[in-house]
Amino acid sequence: MFSADLSVWRAVNLSLLPLCYLGFALLAHSALLSMERLWRLARALGLTCLGLALLALLCTVLAGPDVMSLTPAWKLGAWGAVSIAVRSDLPGNLFLVMVNLIAWVIIGFSHHYLDGAAGQRRYLSALLLTLAAVNLVVIANNLAVLALAWVMTSLALHALLTFYPQRPQAIFAAHKKFLVSRLADLSLIGAIGLIASQTGTLELDQLRASIGPLATLPGKLQIAALLLALTAALKCAQLPFHGWLIQVMEAPTPVSALLHAGVVNLGGFLLIRLDFLMASSCAAQIFLVGIGSLTTVIAAMVMMTRISIKVALAWSTCAQMGFMLMECGLGAYELATLHLLAHSLYKAYAFLNSGSTNARLTLRSQELAVPGLTDRLVSAGAGLLMVVALLKLLHQELSLQEPLFAFAVIIALSLAPLLSFNAERVSIAGNLKGLLYAAGLVLMYVGLHRLVDSGLGLTVVDQAGWMTGRVIWVACLFGVLYLLQSIVLARPASRFAQRLYPLFYGGFFLDDLFTRFTFWVWPVPTRQNTASQTARF
Repeated sequence: MFSADLSVWRAVNLSLLPLCYLGFALLAHSALLSMERLWRLARALGLTCLGLALLALLCTVLAGPDVMSLTPAWKLGAWGAVSIAVRSDLPGNLFLVMVNLIAWVIIGFSHHYLDGAAGQRRYLSALLLTLAAVNLVVIANNLAVLALAWVMTSLALHALLTFYPQRPQAIFAAHKKFLVSRLADLSLIGAIGLIASQTGTLELDQLRASIGPLATLPGKLQIAALLLALTAALKCAQLPFHGWLIQVMEAPTPVSALLHAGVVNLGGFLLIRLDFLMASSCAAQIFLVGIGSLTTVIAAMVMMTRISIKVALAWSTCAQMGFMLMECGLGAYELATLHLLAHSLYKAYAFLNSGSTNARLTLRSQELAVPGLTDRLVSAGAGLLMVVALLKLLHQELSLQEPLFAFAVIIALSLAPLLSFNAERVSIAGNLKGLLYAAGLVLMYVGLHRLVDSGLGLTVVDQAGWMTGRVIWVACLFGVLYLLQSIVLARPASRFAQRLYPLFYGGFFLDDLFTRFTFWVWPVPTRQNTASQTARF
């Protein structure tokens, strides 16, 4: 009896999250209260929802994961049955806490950011509607409900991106995102249709029980997995579909924080939710590794040419999303979860604090000297030796059959700046401190990996095949990235660097052809029409 009551209360607790945001969005749109009172209530709402998310996490830690149906199941033929059910597990609850923490901060920041601006009621209504949809995506146990909430998220976010209808660049970028999102929606619906026709259900817990034990996937599920990978690539702004993410900087800063810290991560969340399906599809895994790694490398090189803080952060998001998809493509879903949570919190802070970033970076650049090419290459070798030694000490075997080999190479390259020994520039004590920092970072990375791996229950057997090829591809590609960056940074005036600069600055011109094609299919609406539509909203 107690267990049944607890299940009901957990279901109510989770259901309140999207319902509270939705109800308050309708209240904000109704003009019943003054804006000052609405903002105060919205901040209280954000804090309340954060408390509900923390309570849901606590219940899951104490009572374990659970799926709770709120309504009877409605039969939809070959598409299976749809019921309003909520899912409570550790990965989902961690995402809930992260989403609602960011929501509370963004609501408070928006209040001060838009003080005195016109259209605050419209902004607050769209913001809360977006948060309601994101929360529904996280707690949904049915793929059809998840897809519907995802479409709602995109449409509500579109109203935020076009908050300034008099800015042509904002309309241009929002229009591109709208088109890419509709392509992603079509891909997701196609995948859901194939899954339903093959399995007869869309419930995530039932899908895991039926698909997880399969040694090989049927043809329909193979295609569905590939469509899901394409959906994630479109939603996560992977090349060449990335242009809109870079060009939405005309939106208000808190909207950028919401987009880059929350909404753009939903593609990765979808893959983590369906890890049991994705890990068995060779085509989907190879696609994720290919597009994710290439996006990461190209975006990292483009970032070197950017001086605008927000634009550089946008390219950083593009690269980080690529890295997360690459982790999923290597079967490291536990690392993708950790990456998603850490990136969301970091990127929300980075965007909301972007106003003071320029002065801080300018001061730091005056303190640090750029190491030479030989110094960087030697440091990379030292980093690789340190990582291998520490992993051996921790009884972690390195093999081309394991994703850890690729991540060991990436970690070693990322530690190179801390291991850059130069007696003329840094004291011996400074070199030793860098060594200790590097060792500490490796130990922390491995420790967090083990903690997430054992605590979240996300470990799945990667049955896709071609793991050695995927690992070698990633290790070599990041090695090339490090070499190119080292040459450009050490010798910026060289002919090689000068020839690369236009390509880096133009983003390798990958967005141009995609933009021309999409706008040929559906031209940008006129400013007058957009302004009138926004006013009606």
